[in-house]
Amino acid sequence: MSGTIHILGLILAGGLARRFGGDEVHAVDKARLILAGRPLLAHVRGRLAPQVSALALNANGDPDRYRDQGLPILADTVPGYPGPLAGVLAGLEYARTQGGHTHVLSVPADCPFLPQDLAARLAGAAAPGGVACATSGGQRHPVVALWPVDLADRLRQALVEEDVRKVGVFLAGQPLALVDFAVEAIDPFFNINTPDDLDAAAAFLSKGLAPAIQA
Repeated sequence: MSGTIHILGLILAGGLARRFGGDEVHAVDKARLILAGRPLLAHVRGRLAPQVSALALNANGDPDRYRDQGLPILADTVPGYPGPLAGVLAGLEYARTQGGHTHVLSVPADCPFLPQDLAARLAGAAAPGGVACATSGGQRHPVVALWPVDLADRLRQALVEEDVRKVGVFLAGQPLALVDFAVEAIDPFFNINTPDDLDAAAAFLSKGLAPAIQA
């Protein structure tokens, strides 16, 4: 990509965490789950913050539970928990109001081992006006993506008027670059969906397979 880009890092924590017992009434804050003595959010933040110009957190429900993080808390602007696309939209619309941000880099709050060159590699691959998405081990990770801020209106139309809910479906209609990251000791996009996954992540850290990074 030519020209200078300025990236807002967006941590997506707006889901219900159903496999941890969450639902529409009592959402579980996966970002607050403890991994190796620190919340998942701290692991993600520690890896993402050095790569972007600013951070924001997409979270629904009472925003006060995250006030201690010192981050802008962005709730979905489309009702009904429509999924991560709504979180991305909230980030794009927020970034547009701040001035200076050209892109939003979205990552889930349950991926504690993100690559430290994630932003640079996605930015280097993205076409003007297009999205760059991470892949590893033969799989796409649609919510780990770099989005141009100018895509906000198109995304709102897809969510509200076309009832698009799947990230992959929306991306299929956009200029898209795929950037592959090597799976070495572990997959850098290992995500924590279940209690067993949380135990596995702790084991990776204890064995030194993924170095811990402080926020």
